[in-house]
Amino acid sequence: MNIIRGIQTAPVRAVLYGTEGIGKSTLAAQFPKPIILDTEFGSGRIDCARVLCPDAGSLESAMLDLGGDAQGFKTVVIDSADWAERRIIETLIRKAGKKSIEDFGFGKGYTLAAEACSRILGLADQLVARGLHVVFVAHSTIKKTSPPDETDGYDRWELKLTRQTAPLFKEWSDLLLFCNYKTKLIEGSDGRKKATGGKTRIMYAERCAAWDAKNRFGLPAEMPMEIGELAAAIQSQTLADTIAGHIAAAGTVARLGKIGDRIDQLVSEEKLTGDEWSQLTDAIAARRQDLKPATAEEVAVE
Repeated sequence: MNIIRGIQTAPVRAVLYGTEGIGKSTLAAQFPKPIILDTEFGSGRIDCARVLCPDAGSLESAMLDLGGDAQGFKTVVIDSADWAERRIIETLIRKAGKKSIEDFGFGKGYTLAAEACSRILGLADQLVARGLHVVFVAHSTIKKTSPPDETDGYDRWELKLTRQTAPLFKEWSDLLLFCNYKTKLIEGSDGRKKATGGKTRIMYAERCAAWDAKNRFGLPAEMPMEIGELAAAIQSQTLADTIAGHIAAAGTVARLGKIGDRIDQLVSEEKLTGDEWSQLTDAIAARRQDLKPATAEEVAVE
């Protein structure tokens, strides 16, 4: 049994979705050293590196190539997820000699499309394992929902994907952001409510009744749509993360002892939380088991 202790950091697995023309692709292109895998041929006005992916095979090939050699890129942007799904469906229809996805019968076509999307997400995970951020851009759509505990249904924003595929992307992501214009309702002179505003671009990072969103980076529920707001997620390198790196690199038990003393000091200064202290001390204990005791000469050098 391989037990892994301590804090684990990894690149971002993100899905950015929202209304048309709000700047989702532009935001994604501001991630560190990006390359866009363009499935909808919409990146032409963005100053970026890109690979045009007119079908499912070319998208998979591009992801495999980057997994083998990232060529200096640090972020892979798939723009967009819904067009990637469309390319997958087109490929399935063409190879099966069908006229539409419905011709497969009994929902089988949509199941096959979801399985193909799962393979794309698997390739995305391989890129993350190689140290690359992966960002899927997606369009949004309004769908009616009817929760069992509600008498009346209501509209909410969702990913513009089939119902078989959308949950896969939501579950895969560590960062699911809904992008929209900030609006508010005001009451007019006639007593009727109307929307006002609609110029300020906002990212939402927490789910509510009106949209899906989530984040595992402690981001605010609502933020301006600017790349700087995502620094905590993109950098993903807290003080505790930095210390964890020093622990992993420590070559002697004596060095680990000094790191442990520093951790205790940082806790007393309230720069580390109790949970972080616990995780880091566990990491020290695990690392100590891998090292031989320090010699007198090593202690003197330390």
